[in-house]
Amino acid sequence: MQLLQFKALADSTRLRLVHLLLRYEFSVNELVQILGMGQSRISRHLKILTEAGLLTSRRDGLWIFYTVPREGLCHDFLAALTPFWVLTEEMKTDGSKALQVLDERSARSRRFFDAIAEKWDDLNREILGDFDLPAAICGAVPAGCRTAADLGCGTGSVLTSLATLAPTVIGVDNSQRMLEFCAKRLQNTEFSQGNFSLRIGELTHLPFRDRELDFACINLVLHHLSDPLAALKETRRCLEHGGRLFISDFEQHNDEMMRVRYGDLRLGFSREELCSWLERTGFKLEQMTAQGVQRDLTLLMLCARACVES
Repeated sequence: MQLLQFKALADSTRLRLVHLLLRYEFSVNELVQILGMGQSRISRHLKILTEAGLLTSRRDGLWIFYTVPREGLCHDFLAALTPFWVLTEEMKTDGSKALQVLDERSARSRRFFDAIAEKWDDLNREILGDFDLPAAICGAVPAGCRTAADLGCGTGSVLTSLATLAPTVIGVDNSQRMLEFCAKRLQNTEFSQGNFSLRIGELTHLPFRDRELDFACINLVLHHLSDPLAALKETRRCLEHGGRLFISDFEQHNDEMMRVRYGDLRLGFSREELCSWLERTGFKLEQMTAQGVQRDLTLLMLCARACVES
Protein backbone atom coordinates (compact mmCIF):
# COMPACT_ATOMS: atom_id res chain seq x y z
CA MET A 1 0.00 0.00 0.00
CA GLN A 2 2.72 2.46 0.91
CA LEU A 3 4.34 2.04 -2.52
CA LEU A 4 1.20 3.62 -4.02
CA GLN A 5 1.50 6.58 -1.67
CA PHE A 6 5.21 7.07 -2.42
CA LYS A 7 4.48 6.94 -6.14
CA ALA A 8 1.74 9.55 -5.74
CA LEU A 9 4.17 11.86 -3.96
CA ALA A 10 6.91 11.42 -6.59
CA ASP A 11 5.96 14.64 -8.34
CA SER A 12 6.79 18.22 -7.34
CA THR A 13 3.29 19.55 -8.09
CA ARG A 14 1.63 16.86 -5.99
CA LEU A 15 4.05 17.57 -3.15
CA ARG A 16 3.05 21.24 -3.36
CA LEU A 17 -0.62 20.28 -3.22
CA VAL A 18 -0.18 18.04 -0.19
CA HIS A 19 1.91 20.70 1.54
CA LEU A 20 -0.96 23.17 1.13
CA LEU A 21 -3.76 20.78 1.97
CA LEU A 22 -2.12 19.51 5.14
CA ARG A 23 -3.09 22.87 6.64
CA TYR A 24 -6.04 24.12 4.62
CA GLU A 25 -9.09 23.08 2.64
CA PHE A 26 -9.41 24.57 -0.85
CA SER A 27 -11.61 24.19 -3.90
CA VAL A 28 -10.16 23.32 -7.30
CA ASN A 29 -10.54 26.91 -8.51
CA GLU A 30 -8.69 28.22 -5.45
CA LEU A 31 -5.86 25.74 -6.01
CA VAL A 32 -5.65 26.87 -9.64
CA GLN A 33 -5.30 30.44 -8.40
CA ILE A 34 -2.64 29.57 -5.81
CA LEU A 35 -0.44 27.33 -7.97
CA GLY A 36 -0.98 29.28 -11.20
CA MET A 37 -1.71 26.18 -13.26
CA GLY A 38 -4.55 25.08 -15.52
CA GLN A 39 -7.61 23.42 -14.03
CA SER A 40 -7.19 20.17 -15.97
CA ARG A 41 -3.63 19.79 -14.70
CA ILE A 42 -4.62 20.47 -11.08
CA SER A 43 -7.60 18.12 -11.33
CA ARG A 44 -5.40 15.31 -12.68
CA HIS A 45 -2.97 15.61 -9.75
CA LEU A 46 -5.84 15.79 -7.24
CA LYS A 47 -7.29 12.60 -8.71
CA ILE A 48 -3.99 10.74 -8.30
CA LEU A 49 -3.59 11.90 -4.69
CA THR A 50 -7.19 11.08 -3.85
CA GLU A 51 -6.96 7.58 -5.36
CA ALA A 52 -3.86 7.01 -3.22
CA GLY A 53 -5.83 8.02 -0.13
CA LEU A 54 -3.63 11.05 0.53
CA LEU A 55 -6.46 13.54 -0.03
CA THR A 56 -10.13 13.53 0.80
CA SER A 57 -12.80 15.54 -1.01
CA ARG A 58 -15.96 17.18 0.28
CA ARG A 59 -18.80 18.03 -2.08
CA ASP A 60 -20.65 21.17 -1.04
CA GLY A 61 -23.44 21.79 -3.53
CA LEU A 62 -21.76 22.47 -6.86
CA TRP A 63 -18.32 22.91 -5.28
CA ILE A 64 -15.73 20.30 -4.30
CA PHE A 65 -13.13 21.00 -1.61
CA TYR A 66 -9.95 19.01 -0.95
CA THR A 67 -7.84 18.47 2.13
CA VAL A 68 -5.60 15.83 3.72
CA PRO A 69 -7.45 13.24 5.86
CA ARG A 70 -7.52 14.39 9.47
CA GLU A 71 -7.11 10.89 10.85
CA GLY A 72 -6.37 7.34 9.74
CA LEU A 73 -3.48 5.49 8.12
CA CYS A 74 -2.77 7.99 5.33
CA HIS A 75 -2.84 10.89 7.78
CA ASP A 76 -0.28 9.09 9.95
CA PHE A 77 1.80 8.28 6.87
CA LEU A 78 2.05 11.95 5.88
CA ALA A 79 2.66 13.04 9.47
CA ALA A 80 5.67 10.70 9.54
CA LEU A 81 7.04 12.11 6.29
CA THR A 82 6.57 15.84 6.69
CA PRO A 83 9.47 16.40 9.15
CA PHE A 84 11.82 15.31 6.36
CA TRP A 85 10.44 17.66 3.70
CA VAL A 86 12.57 20.55 2.55
CA LEU A 87 10.39 23.54 1.71
CA THR A 88 11.11 24.86 -1.76
CA GLU A 89 10.68 28.46 -2.80
CA GLU A 90 7.56 27.38 -4.70
CA MET A 91 6.07 25.92 -1.52
CA LYS A 92 6.81 29.11 0.39
CA THR A 93 5.16 31.15 -2.36
CA ASP A 94 2.18 28.76 -2.32
CA GLY A 95 1.81 29.37 1.41
CA SER A 96 1.76 33.13 0.95
CA LYS A 97 -0.80 32.91 -1.86
CA ALA A 98 -2.94 30.55 0.23
CA LEU A 99 -3.10 33.14 3.01
CA GLN A 100 -4.11 35.74 0.43
CA VAL A 101 -6.97 33.50 -0.73
CA LEU A 102 -8.13 33.00 2.86
CA ASP A 103 -7.87 36.74 3.56
CA GLU A 104 -9.98 37.43 0.47
CA ARG A 105 -12.60 34.95 1.69
CA SER A 106 -12.81 36.87 4.97
CA ALA A 107 -12.82 40.23 3.19
CA ARG A 108 -15.69 39.12 0.92
CA SER A 109 -17.64 38.03 3.96
CA ARG A 110 -17.10 41.36 5.73
CA ARG A 111 -18.07 43.32 2.62
CA PHE A 112 -21.20 41.21 2.22
CA PHE A 113 -22.34 41.69 5.82
CA ASP A 114 -21.48 45.37 5.83
CA ALA A 115 -23.65 45.75 2.73
CA ILE A 116 -26.69 43.84 4.02
CA ALA A 117 -26.53 44.81 7.74
CA GLU A 118 -29.64 46.98 7.46
CA LYS A 119 -31.62 44.07 5.98
CA TRP A 120 -30.16 41.29 8.13
CA ASP A 121 -33.09 40.92 10.52
CA ASP A 122 -35.49 40.59 7.59
CA LEU A 123 -33.23 38.04 5.90
CA ASN A 124 -33.11 36.01 9.11
CA ARG A 125 -36.89 35.99 9.33
CA GLU A 126 -37.06 34.72 5.76
CA ILE A 127 -35.23 31.61 6.91
CA LEU A 128 -36.35 31.12 10.51
CA GLY A 129 -39.97 32.09 10.00
CA ASP A 130 -41.81 32.01 13.34
CA PHE A 131 -39.20 29.90 15.10
CA ASP A 132 -37.93 31.69 18.24
CA LEU A 133 -34.20 30.98 18.16
CA PRO A 134 -33.32 33.42 21.00
CA ALA A 135 -35.68 31.50 23.30
CA ALA A 136 -33.96 28.22 22.42
CA ILE A 137 -30.57 29.80 23.14
CA CYS A 138 -31.71 31.18 26.48
CA GLY A 139 -32.87 27.71 27.47
CA ALA A 140 -29.26 26.55 27.24
CA VAL A 141 -27.74 29.26 29.47
CA PRO A 142 -26.51 27.62 32.70
CA ALA A 143 -27.76 28.79 36.07
CA GLY A 144 -25.43 31.28 37.71
CA CYS A 145 -23.95 32.42 34.40
CA ARG A 146 -21.86 35.54 34.90
CA THR A 147 -20.55 36.28 31.39
CA ALA A 148 -22.32 35.26 28.20
CA ALA A 149 -21.22 35.96 24.63
CA ASP A 150 -22.85 35.79 21.22
CA LEU A 151 -20.08 35.03 18.73
CA GLY A 152 -21.08 36.47 15.38
CA CYS A 153 -23.78 38.56 17.02
CA GLY A 154 -24.95 40.37 13.88
CA THR A 155 -27.48 43.07 14.75
CA GLY A 156 -27.90 41.85 18.33
CA SER A 157 -31.25 40.09 18.37
CA VAL A 158 -29.88 37.43 20.75
CA LEU A 159 -28.01 39.81 23.05
CA THR A 160 -31.13 41.46 24.43
CA SER A 161 -32.48 38.05 25.44
CA LEU A 162 -29.18 37.00 27.04
CA ALA A 163 -29.20 40.20 29.12
CA THR A 164 -32.06 38.81 31.20
CA LEU A 165 -29.89 35.85 32.26
CA ALA A 166 -26.34 37.16 32.76
CA PRO A 167 -24.96 40.37 34.31
CA THR A 168 -22.37 40.72 31.54
CA VAL A 169 -23.26 40.12 27.89
CA ILE A 170 -20.72 40.48 25.06
CA GLY A 171 -21.30 40.52 21.32
CA VAL A 172 -18.53 39.83 18.80
CA ASP A 173 -18.71 40.31 15.04
CA ASN A 174 -16.24 40.96 12.24
CA SER A 175 -18.55 43.46 10.52
CA GLN A 176 -18.29 47.01 11.82
CA ARG A 177 -21.57 47.86 10.15
CA MET A 178 -23.35 45.01 11.93
CA LEU A 179 -22.00 46.22 15.26
CA GLU A 180 -23.27 49.73 14.55
CA PHE A 181 -26.80 48.41 14.06
CA CYS A 182 -26.34 46.24 17.14
CA ALA A 183 -25.37 49.28 19.24
CA LYS A 184 -28.49 51.14 18.08
CA ARG A 185 -30.68 48.19 19.07
CA LEU A 186 -29.11 48.00 22.53
CA GLN A 187 -29.62 51.74 23.11
CA ASN A 188 -33.36 51.12 23.00
CA THR A 189 -33.42 48.36 25.61
CA GLU A 190 -34.34 48.60 29.27
CA PHE A 191 -30.95 47.28 30.36
CA SER A 192 -28.03 49.37 31.50
CA GLN A 193 -25.39 50.03 28.85
CA GLY A 194 -22.88 48.69 31.35
CA ASN A 195 -24.50 45.31 30.89
CA PHE A 196 -23.35 45.09 27.27
CA SER A 197 -20.01 45.09 25.50
CA LEU A 198 -19.51 44.96 21.74
CA ARG A 199 -16.20 43.86 20.28
CA ILE A 200 -14.99 43.51 16.71
CA GLY A 201 -13.13 40.31 15.96
CA GLU A 202 -12.89 37.04 14.05
CA LEU A 203 -14.12 33.79 15.56
CA THR A 204 -10.70 32.29 14.92
CA HIS A 205 -9.07 35.09 16.97
CA LEU A 206 -11.60 36.04 19.64
CA PRO A 207 -11.06 39.18 21.74
CA PHE A 208 -11.28 37.35 25.08
CA ARG A 209 -8.92 36.21 27.80
CA ASP A 210 -8.56 32.51 28.48
CA ARG A 211 -11.64 31.14 30.31
CA GLU A 212 -13.38 34.54 30.35
CA LEU A 213 -16.82 33.17 29.42
CA ASP A 214 -19.36 30.95 31.16
CA PHE A 215 -21.61 30.66 28.11
CA ALA A 216 -21.15 31.22 24.38
CA CYS A 217 -23.42 30.78 21.40
CA ILE A 218 -22.59 30.60 17.68
CA ASN A 219 -25.71 31.00 15.61
CA LEU A 220 -25.84 30.56 11.84
CA VAL A 221 -22.18 31.56 11.64
CA LEU A 222 -20.05 28.43 11.20
CA HIS A 223 -21.21 28.00 7.60
CA HIS A 224 -19.65 31.39 6.79
CA LEU A 225 -16.18 30.36 8.03
CA SER A 226 -13.21 28.94 6.16
CA ASP A 227 -12.13 26.96 9.22
CA PRO A 228 -15.02 26.15 11.60
CA LEU A 229 -12.81 23.74 13.54
CA ALA A 230 -10.37 26.54 14.39
CA ALA A 231 -13.30 28.70 15.57
CA LEU A 232 -14.51 25.95 17.90
CA LYS A 233 -11.00 25.46 19.27
CA GLU A 234 -10.73 29.20 19.92
CA THR A 235 -14.14 29.22 21.59
CA ARG A 236 -13.01 26.43 23.91
CA ARG A 237 -10.03 28.57 24.94
CA CYS A 238 -12.37 31.35 26.00
CA LEU A 239 -14.82 29.18 27.95
CA GLU A 240 -14.48 28.31 31.62
CA HIS A 241 -14.04 24.62 32.37
CA GLY A 242 -17.57 23.26 32.45
CA GLY A 243 -18.89 26.28 30.55
CA ARG A 244 -21.58 25.71 27.95
CA LEU A 245 -21.61 26.23 24.20
CA PHE A 246 -24.76 26.48 22.08
CA ILE A 247 -24.48 26.08 18.31
CA SER A 248 -27.22 26.49 15.75
CA ASP A 249 -26.54 25.88 12.08
CA PHE A 250 -28.03 24.26 9.02
CA GLU A 251 -27.93 20.56 8.36
CA GLN A 252 -26.22 19.75 5.08
CA HIS A 253 -28.33 20.80 2.07
CA ASN A 254 -28.03 21.66 -1.63
CA ASP A 255 -29.68 25.09 -1.87
CA GLU A 256 -27.11 27.04 -3.91
CA MET A 257 -29.15 30.24 -3.57
CA MET A 258 -27.99 30.43 0.05
CA ARG A 259 -24.53 31.37 -1.24
CA VAL A 260 -25.91 34.26 -3.29
CA ARG A 261 -28.57 35.71 -1.01
CA TYR A 262 -27.00 35.01 2.39
CA GLY A 263 -23.27 34.85 1.62
CA ASP A 264 -22.93 31.24 2.80
CA LEU A 265 -19.55 29.61 2.23
CA ARG A 266 -20.74 26.11 3.15
CA LEU A 267 -24.11 24.50 2.53
CA GLY A 268 -24.57 23.28 6.07
CA PHE A 269 -22.98 20.40 7.98
CA SER A 270 -23.66 16.76 8.69
CA ARG A 271 -24.53 15.85 12.25
CA GLU A 272 -21.54 13.53 12.41
CA GLU A 273 -19.20 16.33 11.32
CA LEU A 274 -20.38 18.73 14.01
CA CYS A 275 -20.21 16.07 16.72
CA SER A 276 -16.70 15.10 15.66
CA TRP A 277 -15.52 18.70 15.71
CA LEU A 278 -16.91 19.26 19.20
CA GLU A 279 -15.13 16.19 20.52
CA ARG A 280 -11.84 17.15 18.85
CA THR A 281 -11.91 20.68 20.30
CA GLY A 282 -12.58 19.75 23.93
CA PHE A 283 -16.37 19.67 24.20
CA LYS A 284 -18.82 17.00 25.31
CA LEU A 285 -22.11 17.01 23.45
CA GLU A 286 -25.07 17.11 25.83
CA GLN A 287 -28.00 17.52 23.46
CA MET A 288 -28.83 17.85 19.78
CA THR A 289 -32.21 18.85 18.40
CA ALA A 290 -33.48 19.64 14.91
CA GLN A 291 -35.99 22.25 13.76
CA GLY A 292 -37.46 22.55 10.30
CA VAL A 293 -37.36 26.11 8.94
CA GLN A 294 -38.05 27.83 5.62
CA ARG A 295 -36.68 26.78 2.19
CA ASP A 296 -36.93 23.13 3.33
CA LEU A 297 -33.87 23.64 5.53
CA THR A 298 -33.24 21.98 8.89
CA LEU A 299 -31.69 23.92 11.75
CA LEU A 300 -29.49 21.80 14.03
CA MET A 301 -29.08 22.98 17.62
CA LEU A 302 -26.33 21.51 19.79
CA CYS A 303 -25.57 22.08 23.46
CA ALA A 304 -22.09 21.08 24.62
CA ARG A 305 -20.06 21.35 27.79
CA ALA A 306 -16.42 22.46 27.85
CA CYS A 307 -14.51 19.47 29.19
CA VAL A 308 -12.15 19.88 32.12
CA GLU A 309 -8.63 19.70 30.73
CA SER A 310 -6.59 16.73 31.95
